[in-house]
Amino acid sequence: MPKIKVLPHPELCPEGATIEATPGRSICEILLKNHVEIEHACDRVCACTTCHVIIHEGFKSLNPIEENEEDLLDQAWGLKPTSRLSCQAIVNDEDVVVEIPRYSINLAKEG
Repeated sequence: MPKIKVLPHPELCPEGATIEATPGRSICEILLKNHVEIEHACDRVCACTTCHVIIHEGFKSLNPIEENEEDLLDQAWGLKPTSRLSCQAIVNDEDVVVEIPRYSINLAKEG
């Protein structure tokens, strides 16, 4: 079974984590199920960028990025070439190393 390694994040996962991942599930779904409370303001429907993550390893093993996700990522804070929206990034059979950026753009939360 593949694993998701979450790099330390000062608020959401201070010690980092290694989580067993079910293939065919999104990174966001797996993190939330394992008590890593990543933001997901649009309720995981690819309508915001709050669940933005940077993939350090395993990027090519994820499902291909679709145009809607790519367009939204252009608005994400701290965009990198291996950025994905975790609600759209589906885990396959390889391990993935994920960084949750320190900030996100969440207009609903910020008012």
